[in-house]
Amino acid sequence: MSEANRIRAEFHNVLGNFTLNAAFEVPARGITALFGPSGCGKTTVLRCIAGLIRVKDGYFDIDGEIWQDPDQTFIPTYRRPLGYVFQEASLFPHLSVRRNLLFGAPPEKPADRPAIDFDEVVDLLGIRPLLDRSPRNLSGGERQRVGIGRALLTQPKLLLMDEPLSALDRKTKGEILPFIEELRDHFSLPIFYITHDIAEIERLADNMVLLDKGHLVACARLSELQSDPSSPLATSREAAVTLRGVVTACDPKFGLSSVSVPGAVLIAPPPPATGAIGEPRRLRVLASDVSLAREKPARSSILNVLPARVVAMKALDGYEVLAVVALGEQGDGARLLSRMTLKSWTELGLAEGQNVFAQVKYVSLNAGRGTDTPTHPVK
Repeated sequence: MSEANRIRAEFHNVLGNFTLNAAFEVPARGITALFGPSGCGKTTVLRCIAGLIRVKDGYFDIDGEIWQDPDQTFIPTYRRPLGYVFQEASLFPHLSVRRNLLFGAPPEKPADRPAIDFDEVVDLLGIRPLLDRSPRNLSGGERQRVGIGRALLTQPKLLLMDEPLSALDRKTKGEILPFIEELRDHFSLPIFYITHDIAEIERLADNMVLLDKGHLVACARLSELQSDPSSPLATSREAAVTLRGVVTACDPKFGLSSVSVPGAVLIAPPPPATGAIGEPRRLRVLASDVSLAREKPARSSILNVLPARVVAMKALDGYEVLAVVALGEQGDGARLLSRMTLKSWTELGLAEGQNVFAQVKYVSLNAGRGTDTPTHPVK
């Protein structure tokens, strides 16, 4: 990763009874999720990035621009080109939505990065009808969209989002998620995103920084961490992988889509408003919904029976096994997890390097951009 395309952070310090020890490097694009149990240090890391907490020996640079280093360089928060979205939008009640959006916007747009236009933000977030309203007359979801817009119009080089959906109900979250997807895909702007909801991460994130008790557990692309048997994501009861694919065909008679992923084509339900062929989509497959067979099964109700190869195995306890399989006859495609009993693994005579058939009982297709209605799994 070249300096011009990456973010590097290193924060080591004792903060009261809390020890922070986190160093990581991620691409300077897309959404990087900060994830871990409550109290693991997610918000502390975000506040260090923002300069709200000064760690004595801390280091942070983005695209080669150093914001902090141990040699006394420390750019204060108000001079860091960043936008910060909190759990609550905290809009100024005496200002209109328009004036809230423009509060903090620089008089001149910076020359060192693409300018973010007012009308562009307003239309992307769907808040044009709200411009002359008072914040007192907005719903929770509308307030948060205005808060996101205000952060974008500060012309940031980096956007920080600290549990931006946690104060919203499930329906409102579903309304906001497509807007966050749009800004992720529309702007060339790296985002650090904190949430306790793994479903948000599966839908939004490209990379993940996994923390526990102030220490870095892992840092990698989301798909890599999900399919790494040594990762706590893979060994949890709710373990799943997120696959990126492209819609290659739609079957309106049965309400199904064919989605191409590396090494296979999976059949999944289309989004509510069927996407165009060629549209990128994310698929979610639970480890508990994947079984393995040595021979291709005869006809069954399971639509996705895919050639694959076992590439790793981890014993979870005395009675269960986690297998990692790579799709394709050569085992060079996307990876799935399969959670099974030790008895099944033993009686089938499975081993690493063995060709198998992965039977995927359910595939969930993210609703994706422009829709807020969840789809249903397909068997």
